[in-house]
Amino acid sequence: ELRVYVEAAIDFPEEEIDFLRTDEVRARFAAIDLSLHELLAGARRGQRLRDGLNVVILGAPNVGKSSLLNALAGHDRAIVTAIPGTTRDVLREHLNVDGLPITIIDTAGLRETRDEVESEGIARANREARRADLVLWVEAPEIRDPGPGARDSEEPGSRPPRLTIHNKLDLTGGEPRIERREDGVHVHLSAKTGAGLDLLRQALLQHAGLADGSVGDFSARARHVEALVRCQEQLASARAHALTTGDGELAAEDLRLAHEALGEITGRFRADDLLGQIFSSFCIGK
Repeated sequence: ELRVYVEAAIDFPEEEIDFLRTDEVRARFAAIDLSLHELLAGARRGQRLRDGLNVVILGAPNVGKSSLLNALAGHDRAIVTAIPGTTRDVLREHLNVDGLPITIIDTAGLRETRDEVESEGIARANREARRADLVLWVEAPEIRDPGPGARDSEEPGSRPPRLTIHNKLDLTGGEPRIERREDGVHVHLSAKTGAGLDLLRQALLQHAGLADGSVGDFSARARHVEALVRCQEQLASARAHALTTGDGELAAEDLRLAHEALGEITGRFRADDLLGQIFSSFCIGK
C-alpha cells in the first residue's frame, strides 16, 4: 500500500497526488517499521530454535572452563587437571536447554606461551570466538587477567556478545546469583558443585530471546532473517528519502527493493500487480 502511494505520487503528477511527507505516509512508515521489528525478533527466535546457539568458553588456564563444559554436559567430556594448558584443542558438546539446541565449545586457556602446540590451540580458540554467537568468559578468584594471549579475541568489530562467568564459588563461599552490569550479564556459580548452573541456563535462554517460553512467528532459516534485515535497511532508506529529502524516485526504488526482499519469503509481487493496485485505488485516467 505504501508503494502504491509513492508510485502514484511520482508517476501521475498531473493527477496532483502528492502524498510524500504527509502525516499518513509518516504513520504508514512507522507502522511497517514496528511490525518488521517485531517480525524480525520472532524470526531470530525461530532461527535459534531451529539452528541453536554456538557458545564458546574462553578464559585463562585453570579458571574452570573444562569443568564448566562437563557440568553443563552432565558427564566428563573434557579432561580436568590442575596443570595449566591441559586443553590444547577445541572440544564440542551438543546440549539442549529447554528446547534450545546449544553447541558448547571448550577451548585452550588464553595466555602467553612458547609451546608450539599450545599456541596453535590458543589460535584456534580465538578463531572459534570470532565465529561464536556468544562467549562465556570464565574468571576465577585467583586468576583474572589472561594476559596478551587473549588479544586476538578482543579485536574491534570481531567481538561477539559476552556473558561473564565468575566460577569457583565453592572456594569463596559466595551465593549463586546473576548480576546485570553496564558491561553485560555476570553469573556467579560453581562448576564443581553445580551451584548456579540453573542461573547460567536461564541466562542462555534470555540471550536467545526464549526466557519467557515464547517461540518465533515461524521456524526461520538464516536466509529468512537475512531477507528481513535487508527489508529493514531499505525501508529506513526509503523513509529518509520520502520524509526528509522528498526524493520520491529514490524512495520508490528503496521500497521496491524492500518488497523484493520480502518476496523471497512470501512470493513475488510483479510490476503489473502494483499498477493494478494503483488504478484500483485512485481515479486515474477516468
